[in-house]
Amino acid sequence: MPAGRRHTGSHRSKVPVRVVSYRPASKAEPASKQLSVANLPPTVRQARPRAPLHIPAPSAVVTAESIAITLPVPPSINHQYATVQGRRVLSSAGRTYKQHVGQQLWLALSQSPYKRALMHRLQSEPLALSIRFYFTSPLRRDVDGGLKIAQDALCEGIGLNDNRIVETHLYKDVDRTHPRIQIALSLADR
Repeated sequence: MPAGRRHTGSHRSKVPVRVVSYRPASKAEPASKQLSVANLPPTVRQARPRAPLHIPAPSAVVTAESIAITLPVPPSINHQYATVQGRRVLSSAGRTYKQHVGQQLWLALSQSPYKRALMHRLQSEPLALSIRFYFTSPLRRDVDGGLKIAQDALCEGIGLNDNRIVETHLYKDVDRTHPRIQIALSLADR
Protein backbone atom coordinates (compact mmCIF):
# COMPACT_ATOMS: atom_id res chain seq x y z
CA MET A 1 0.00 0.00 0.00
CA PRO A 2 1.49 3.40 -0.93
CA ALA A 3 2.57 5.70 1.87
CA GLY A 4 -0.08 8.17 2.97
CA ARG A 5 -2.98 5.90 2.00
CA ARG A 6 -4.89 4.10 4.67
CA HIS A 7 -6.74 0.86 4.30
CA THR A 8 -10.41 1.72 4.75
CA GLY A 9 -11.74 -1.80 4.57
CA SER A 10 -13.90 -0.96 1.58
CA HIS A 11 -12.50 -3.80 -0.51
CA ARG A 12 -14.64 -6.88 -0.03
CA SER A 13 -14.37 -10.17 -1.79
CA LYS A 14 -17.40 -11.68 -3.43
CA VAL A 15 -18.47 -14.67 -1.37
CA PRO A 16 -21.46 -16.79 -2.39
CA VAL A 17 -24.22 -16.67 0.20
CA ARG A 18 -26.89 -19.30 0.53
CA VAL A 19 -30.32 -17.85 1.24
CA VAL A 20 -32.79 -20.27 2.80
CA SER A 21 -36.30 -19.52 3.95
CA TYR A 22 -38.83 -21.97 5.30
CA ARG A 23 -41.69 -19.50 4.96
CA PRO A 24 -43.84 -19.77 1.87
CA ALA A 25 -43.85 -16.63 -0.23
CA SER A 26 -46.90 -14.51 0.52
CA LYS A 27 -49.39 -14.12 -2.33
CA ALA A 28 -49.69 -10.43 -1.48
CA GLU A 29 -46.01 -9.80 -2.26
CA PRO A 30 -45.27 -8.71 -5.80
CA ALA A 31 -43.35 -11.21 -7.88
CA SER A 32 -40.34 -8.90 -7.94
CA LYS A 33 -39.97 -9.14 -4.13
CA GLN A 34 -40.46 -12.89 -3.89
CA LEU A 35 -37.28 -14.87 -3.39
CA SER A 36 -36.44 -17.12 -6.28
CA VAL A 37 -33.28 -18.47 -7.81
CA ALA A 38 -33.79 -16.27 -10.87
CA ASN A 39 -33.73 -13.10 -8.68
CA LEU A 40 -30.44 -14.00 -7.00
CA PRO A 41 -27.04 -12.78 -8.16
CA PRO A 42 -25.06 -15.31 -10.26
CA THR A 43 -22.55 -15.95 -7.46
CA VAL A 44 -25.35 -17.08 -5.16
CA ARG A 45 -27.03 -19.23 -7.79
CA GLN A 46 -23.76 -21.09 -8.37
CA ALA A 47 -23.24 -21.98 -4.69
CA ARG A 48 -23.46 -25.71 -4.22
CA PRO A 49 -25.92 -26.93 -1.61
CA ARG A 50 -24.56 -29.34 0.95
CA ALA A 51 -25.42 -32.98 0.69
CA PRO A 52 -28.45 -33.76 2.83
CA LEU A 53 -27.75 -35.43 6.16
CA HIS A 54 -29.02 -38.99 6.14
CA ILE A 55 -31.20 -39.53 9.17
CA PRO A 56 -32.28 -43.15 9.50
CA ALA A 57 -35.93 -43.93 9.71
CA PRO A 58 -36.71 -44.22 13.39
CA SER A 59 -37.06 -47.82 14.35
CA ALA A 60 -37.39 -48.92 17.93
CA VAL A 61 -38.24 -52.11 19.76
CA VAL A 62 -39.45 -51.73 23.34
CA THR A 63 -40.03 -54.73 25.60
CA ALA A 64 -40.51 -55.05 29.36
CA GLU A 65 -36.73 -55.66 29.71
CA SER A 66 -35.05 -53.56 27.00
CA ILE A 67 -35.19 -50.79 24.47
CA ALA A 68 -33.40 -50.93 21.11
CA ILE A 69 -33.40 -47.96 18.75
CA THR A 70 -31.66 -46.87 15.53
CA LEU A 71 -30.32 -43.30 15.55
CA PRO A 72 -28.05 -41.08 13.46
CA VAL A 73 -24.30 -41.20 14.09
CA PRO A 74 -23.39 -38.65 16.81
CA PRO A 75 -21.12 -35.72 16.01
CA SER A 76 -17.41 -36.48 16.14
CA ILE A 77 -15.51 -35.76 19.34
CA ASN A 78 -14.07 -32.63 17.69
CA HIS A 79 -17.60 -31.27 17.17
CA GLN A 80 -19.16 -32.33 20.49
CA TYR A 81 -17.63 -29.65 22.70
CA ALA A 82 -16.70 -25.97 22.47
CA THR A 83 -14.61 -23.74 24.72
CA VAL A 84 -16.54 -20.77 26.10
CA GLN A 85 -14.77 -18.40 28.49
CA GLY A 86 -12.18 -21.06 29.25
CA ARG A 87 -14.73 -23.80 30.00
CA ARG A 88 -15.55 -26.84 27.89
CA VAL A 89 -19.26 -26.98 27.16
CA LEU A 90 -21.44 -29.09 24.90
CA SER A 91 -21.56 -27.57 21.42
CA SER A 92 -24.75 -26.73 19.57
CA ALA A 93 -24.25 -29.88 17.46
CA GLY A 94 -24.05 -31.94 20.66
CA ARG A 95 -27.14 -30.28 22.15
CA THR A 96 -29.07 -30.78 18.90
CA TYR A 97 -28.08 -34.44 18.81
CA LYS A 98 -29.19 -35.01 22.41
CA GLN A 99 -32.50 -33.27 21.73
CA HIS A 100 -33.10 -35.43 18.64
CA VAL A 101 -32.33 -38.63 20.57
CA GLY A 102 -34.64 -37.55 23.39
CA GLN A 103 -37.49 -36.96 20.94
CA GLN A 104 -37.01 -40.35 19.28
CA LEU A 105 -36.93 -42.13 22.64
CA TRP A 106 -40.01 -40.30 23.87
CA LEU A 107 -41.85 -41.27 20.68
CA ALA A 108 -40.81 -44.92 20.97
CA LEU A 109 -41.74 -45.19 24.64
CA SER A 110 -45.04 -43.36 24.27
CA GLN A 111 -46.18 -45.89 21.66
CA SER A 112 -45.24 -48.93 23.76
CA PRO A 113 -47.50 -50.80 26.16
CA TYR A 114 -44.36 -51.83 28.09
CA LYS A 115 -43.29 -48.29 29.03
CA ARG A 116 -44.22 -48.44 32.73
CA ALA A 117 -42.75 -51.92 33.33
CA LEU A 118 -39.56 -51.08 31.43
CA MET A 119 -38.99 -47.78 33.25
CA HIS A 120 -39.48 -49.44 36.65
CA ARG A 121 -36.92 -52.14 35.85
CA LEU A 122 -34.41 -49.71 34.29
CA GLN A 123 -34.49 -47.53 37.41
CA SER A 124 -34.03 -50.39 39.85
CA GLU A 125 -31.64 -52.90 38.25
CA PRO A 126 -28.09 -52.86 36.80
CA LEU A 127 -28.04 -52.17 33.05
CA ALA A 128 -26.09 -53.25 29.98
CA LEU A 129 -25.52 -50.92 27.02
CA SER A 130 -24.71 -52.13 23.51
CA ILE A 131 -23.88 -49.71 20.70
CA ARG A 132 -23.18 -50.76 17.12
CA PHE A 133 -21.71 -47.94 15.01
CA TYR A 134 -22.10 -48.04 11.24
CA PHE A 135 -19.60 -45.56 9.75
CA THR A 136 -18.97 -44.64 6.13
CA SER A 137 -15.32 -45.67 6.42
CA PRO A 138 -13.54 -48.14 8.71
CA LEU A 139 -10.69 -45.76 9.51
CA ARG A 140 -12.42 -42.38 9.68
CA ARG A 141 -13.73 -42.48 13.26
CA ASP A 142 -12.83 -44.15 16.55
CA VAL A 143 -15.46 -46.42 18.01
CA ASP A 144 -15.15 -44.85 21.46
CA GLY A 145 -15.51 -41.24 20.23
CA GLY A 146 -19.29 -41.48 20.10
CA LEU A 147 -19.78 -43.56 23.24
CA LYS A 148 -20.12 -40.76 25.81
CA ILE A 149 -22.57 -38.57 23.89
CA ALA A 150 -24.68 -41.55 22.78
CA GLN A 151 -24.81 -42.92 26.34
CA ASP A 152 -25.63 -39.50 27.81
CA ALA A 153 -28.29 -38.80 25.17
CA LEU A 154 -29.94 -42.17 25.75
CA CYS A 155 -29.95 -41.90 29.53
CA GLU A 156 -31.06 -38.25 29.61
CA GLY A 157 -33.75 -39.02 27.04
CA ILE A 158 -35.40 -41.57 29.32
CA GLY A 159 -34.58 -39.88 32.61
CA LEU A 160 -31.93 -42.29 33.92
CA ASN A 161 -28.63 -41.66 35.61
CA ASP A 162 -25.97 -43.32 33.46
CA ASN A 163 -24.23 -44.70 36.57
CA ARG A 164 -26.80 -47.54 36.39
CA ILE A 165 -24.85 -48.97 33.41
CA VAL A 166 -22.44 -51.67 34.60
CA GLU A 167 -21.67 -53.30 31.24
CA THR A 168 -20.85 -51.74 27.84
CA HIS A 169 -20.41 -53.35 24.42
CA LEU A 170 -19.12 -51.37 21.41
CA TYR A 171 -19.04 -52.56 17.81
CA LYS A 172 -17.83 -50.87 14.64
CA ASP A 173 -19.13 -51.75 11.18
CA VAL A 174 -19.15 -50.05 7.79
CA ASP A 175 -22.20 -48.94 5.84
CA ARG A 176 -21.13 -46.42 3.22
CA THR A 177 -24.66 -45.44 2.22
CA HIS A 178 -26.50 -45.35 5.56
CA PRO A 179 -24.31 -44.45 8.57
CA ARG A 180 -26.15 -44.93 11.85
CA ILE A 181 -25.94 -46.35 15.34
CA GLN A 182 -28.02 -49.07 16.88
CA ILE A 183 -28.33 -48.78 20.64
CA ALA A 184 -29.76 -51.37 23.01
CA LEU A 185 -30.24 -50.75 26.72
CA SER A 186 -31.23 -53.83 28.68
CA LEU A 187 -30.97 -55.46 32.07
CA ALA A 188 -27.46 -56.72 32.84
CA ASP A 189 -26.93 -60.43 33.39
CA ARG A 190 -26.03 -60.76 37.07
